[in-house]
Amino acid sequence: MVEIKSADALDAMREAGRVVANALAATREAAAVGVSLRELDEVARDVLRRAGARSPFLGYRPSFAPVPFPAVICASVNDAVVHGIPGDYRLRDGDLLSVDCGAELDGWTGDAAITFCVGAPRPADTALVSAARRALDAGIAAATAGNRLGDIAHAIGTVARAARCGMPADFGGHGIGRRMHEDPHVPNQGRPGRGFPLRPGLTLAIEPMLMAGGSGAYRVDPDGWTLRTVDGSRAAHMEHTIAVTEEGPRVLTLP
Repeated sequence: MVEIKSADALDAMREAGRVVANALAATREAAAVGVSLRELDEVARDVLRRAGARSPFLGYRPSFAPVPFPAVICASVNDAVVHGIPGDYRLRDGDLLSVDCGAELDGWTGDAAITFCVGAPRPADTALVSAARRALDAGIAAATAGNRLGDIAHAIGTVARAARCGMPADFGGHGIGRRMHEDPHVPNQGRPGRGFPLRPGLTLAIEPMLMAGGSGAYRVDPDGWTLRTVDGSRAAHMEHTIAVTEEGPRVLTLP
């Protein structure tokens, strides 16, 4: 079931989104060479704690997962596409890091992700991150009343193909609101003019996942969570929670 949110609900989701943005900003600032992924998770936990928010990631267990997720961020390094579990790995110069974070505040949820280079960036990584950001921006721009989900998917896919990047076909964005994952599913590839119609008050997490190797093939690590490129190429993940409004798309997870 798809819930159309009121103006008050959108304002409440904006507050949850602000917590997410602050957690991602703090995590990025702390992500230096030698810092462990577990330490970054602690940084995000502190931001959520001080805001009086809870994590929708911590303890989350979808049907595919063998165990509940044990952290408040997903930290995916280099060839990890999404869902990386923060552990003892310490960041190295030149790593490409994707961080995904959610927050639930006063019954409403926000979800966003960023990808950035640690230390000296590789030109290929800079180009990949730029492509992922353009894909996200294109998807958001297509989230206008009167369009359909296929228009968002087509916009994202067009950017990814132009950058010669692959995307995991089974994963994409989602509806969001009272829960982190709600209907509808938001694919990252599709045909324009198809799918669920976009109406004011619809809230979505739009999240392109680009794989530099050009193939969408991935494998799942033994932890049952981490998605990793089969060819070892690097990946980037960008995400915002947005609302469809009469005035155009409203991004709810900006700082």
